[in-house]
Amino acid sequence: MPTYLEEIVASHRARAAADGRVLGDLVEQAKAAAAPRDFAAALGGDGLSCIAEIKRRSPSKGDLDPDLQPERVAKEYVAGGAACLSVLTDTGFFGGSPADLAAARQASGLPVLRKDFTVQEADVADARRMGADAVLLIVAALDDDELRRCALLADELGLAALVEVHDAPELERALAAGSRLVGVNQRDLRTFQVDHERACALAGEIPSDVLAVAESGIRDADDARRLAESGYDAILVGETLVRADDRAGTLRGLVGHPVGRR
Repeated sequence: MPTYLEEIVASHRARAAADGRVLGDLVEQAKAAAAPRDFAAALGGDGLSCIAEIKRRSPSKGDLDPDLQPERVAKEYVAGGAACLSVLTDTGFFGGSPADLAAARQASGLPVLRKDFTVQEADVADARRMGADAVLLIVAALDDDELRRCALLADELGLAALVEVHDAPELERALAAGSRLVGVNQRDLRTFQVDHERACALAGEIPSDVLAVAESGIRDADDARRLAESGYDAILVGETLVRADDRAGTLRGLVGHPVGRR
């Protein structure tokens, strides 16, 4: 049986194979779009920052908030002290859309990550075309050449590239590609199981001059504090915030913890 990651990436690669658009045209359109906000700089403040995520569902948990209104949630996240937003644009598996990203970005005024499964350079151009300020590059979904080319195009277009890893070999690949913004996902995208110790275990292997983000499985202030003490500059939190009765209040408890040295 295919894993979650294999199934999702196969779907995106099939769509990419059928994409007859010309990359050069997409790049020119992207460059003509609104200038990106500085995503990485927004994460560099005092204390632990949060990339607050907007998503309606996930393959493992099903519906989180199928009637979610991205504008309203974005404003709640601003009230809670979010530094940036992450918005799912995958429709088939997560119920998101580019319209969600545009609405959240306009309502919040914050830099926004396009959270999706990038498999080709056209996806990077599309990210800026739809108004994103950052793009997600999942090392497990890309070979080294794809990772390098997508990262280079992101830089050319002024987008931050959050390069996501799950283990030490993937971290080594990310750093070899020159990544300056690395996310450690505690959720194994093959099984969707969460290892709450994964990010802390990898923290010491991330160079001090690289912005480090811990992703997934962050349940409460204690988790956030522990990750900050391990040297993470930011956390990316989705399910905990989307499901919270008081999103702004929950978020306030996650941010601002002193960041330790790596």
